[in-house]
Amino acid sequence: MRTLVWLLRALLFFTLFAFALNNSHEASVRWFFGHEWRAPQVIIVLVAFGLGAAFGVLAMVPAWWRHRRAAQRIETPVAPAPSAPDAPTTPYAAHQDGV
Repeated sequence: MRTLVWLLRALLFFTLFAFALNNSHEASVRWFFGHEWRAPQVIIVLVAFGLGAAFGVLAMVPAWWRHRRAAQRIETPVAPAPSAPDAPTTPYAAHQDGV
């Protein structure tokens, strides 16, 4: 199984490497007010991917914080409730018919 995973990783790497070699020609990104950025196309795609991933992570931060606070509230130790003197000692409640 590990060999298969490494073969898939190698296949993905060489596929992306071939993509980079085939798209090494220069491209330009035109911004507002006449600004232009010229770079190899693969660099432009890599920067766009990185910015998209960073934006996605930053967009998830508030939800992560909210879930973390909720988990901390749940993990806060609470004093056990006093038990009744006739409560069963097993973790399962005893039924009247003994089942």
